[in-house]
Amino acid sequence: MEEGTEEEYVVESDVDLGEVWMVELEVSASSVPDYWMLGRDYWFCCRVTVETPGRDQLHFPCYRWLDACTVRLRSSDAKLAADDFVPALRAHRQEEVLERQSLHRWSTTIRDLPSSIDFQTVDDLPLDLKFNEVKRLDHQGSVKRALCEMQLKRFVNVPRRSWTSLEEFDRIFWNVDSPIAVYVKQHWKEDWIFGYQFLNGMNPVLIRRCGKIPDNFPVTEAMVRSSLGNATLQQTLQMGRLYIVDYKMLDGLEGNIINEEQQYLAAPMCLLHLDQHQRIMPLAIQLKQKPGLDNPIFLPTDSSLDWLQAKMWVRNSDANHHPLVTHLLMTHLMAEVFFVATLRQLPAVHPVYKLLIPHFRYTVQINVQAREDLVGEGAILSRLLAIGPKGRLLLPQRAFKDLTYSSLCLRDNLDQRGVTDLEKYYYKDDGLLVWGAIERFVTKVVDVYYRGDERVRCDLELQAWIADLTQGGLHHLKGSGMPTAFRNRAELSKFLTMVVFTCSGQHAAVNNGQYDWAAWVPNTPSTMRRPPPTAKGVLTMEDIMDTVPSLSQSSLQMAIAWSLSKQPEGMRSLGTYPEEHFSEERVRSIIGEFQAELRHIEHEIRKRNDGLELKYEYLLPSTIENSITT
Repeated sequence: MEEGTEEEYVVESDVDLGEVWMVELEVSASSVPDYWMLGRDYWFCCRVTVETPGRDQLHFPCYRWLDACTVRLRSSDAKLAADDFVPALRAHRQEEVLERQSLHRWSTTIRDLPSSIDFQTVDDLPLDLKFNEVKRLDHQGSVKRALCEMQLKRFVNVPRRSWTSLEEFDRIFWNVDSPIAVYVKQHWKEDWIFGYQFLNGMNPVLIRRCGKIPDNFPVTEAMVRSSLGNATLQQTLQMGRLYIVDYKMLDGLEGNIINEEQQYLAAPMCLLHLDQHQRIMPLAIQLKQKPGLDNPIFLPTDSSLDWLQAKMWVRNSDANHHPLVTHLLMTHLMAEVFFVATLRQLPAVHPVYKLLIPHFRYTVQINVQAREDLVGEGAILSRLLAIGPKGRLLLPQRAFKDLTYSSLCLRDNLDQRGVTDLEKYYYKDDGLLVWGAIERFVTKVVDVYYRGDERVRCDLELQAWIADLTQGGLHHLKGSGMPTAFRNRAELSKFLTMVVFTCSGQHAAVNNGQYDWAAWVPNTPSTMRRPPPTAKGVLTMEDIMDTVPSLSQSSLQMAIAWSLSKQPEGMRSLGTYPEEHFSEERVRSIIGEFQAELRHIEHEIRKRNDGLELKYEYLLPSTIENSITT
């Protein structure tokens, strides 16, 4: 065989094999001398199919790279340990898990963050955890194209280092194929689109109903009276139409230094209200946490420049919180914990392993690469964000200490933030549709193998999985409400729904819109080159242009946002399972029902979008990838 070719091989037996429990594959080391070969002689085995004399077929999935090894494959029928009565099969389960535990170890080198897999570089990874060739070339090509375009934009604007007007951002806003980005460029100064982004932008998880205006945010009736129409501030609060976004997690973090130039951060609070048109509109912005004469509250009635820059500082805070907390911590790092625990504790024949494994495809490599290329010392984010190197670690650490189980479960999260009944919140609406479909799918699969709650409690492999996940992966996170054992099927189904949604729908919601909302840099400036204003009425346009990202930073922001948001080659959308881990007809039927429900959700979202000026498409099932690969 030549590299990249695919073949099927038929091996016939002249003797009756009897009942087949396992298939053993032995791959011998190549007889070709090492110095003649360019690399290892790996084979990827999809599966082995055994046809009996009665023409029945038994399937033994593999889906692994093999090289100078011996592997034993179990039938594709999922089984709990309690249903494996043959001693050799029970021993095989234990041997498989012990072998994986020796290879996939927890790394706890960074305190107060989820544990990661103990591989430092992509080169260290086993081949089964790496991109295939199509994915590798697509990923490299996307990065190269983005960086080449960045360099071209800088070249055509030489010797310009900064800007003299906001309109000059047009000089790099070309070759933009996002209708939303173009729309944002035209409308970004308007208050309604500022508020809209808290609902349906790239970070739609921070807004919450305000039950009491914080003591350190002394907004008064007189400040906002003209913005509230006929209602008072207290009436608006009592009617549940007052909302808040608070970036206190950024407070005290050091600013970055980019190209020997100091960068600056704020830690704003933004008060918003629901107006008569059911739009979320900003009411007041305070840029620092501690009130004082040097920390004014900015209002829509202030000068247009004062109000515009206040909103830009909020968007800058969002641009720094989003990549490190909402995106990296809450999806990428959590998915890695789920995956490593699965590798370490569940044999491939376990139904939960079969259910989850498609939702971890490429996650380890993209995370290892992110630690190398994005968030490490000298990495891309060190040249992009306003947060300094210590802050880039401290911010997700702060968020991890506050992480709760309910914050990962969409319905609970929405309820705790008081936004369940908020209209035109399409992240919420579409997310609940997708969550519900996953929940029904997972629950049906769980019920096939766990015919009662007792089987859940007695599944020692399952209990070891959740214990390793919470203890080894999450360091006994205090007060999180994360389950450390499963008592019944309902608890298991909810947790599995959360895992699948985190790795698919939630990641899509916070990843796929980055280019849409950050391509027009003034709307989402990743860094600020001057400190937050300390007074009103003195700001000039020259001050704003000296504050926003430089030409180089702006070009890099566009490049990275495009690269991260681009749909990857070979994407597998939610519910697509080309690797047949389940062979049971009942489960295959359940998968078909899941796929049919996702198609219905797609139709309903598209029908809703037909009537919208700004279409919300991040949770269309066809655009949700099964796993985190970008």
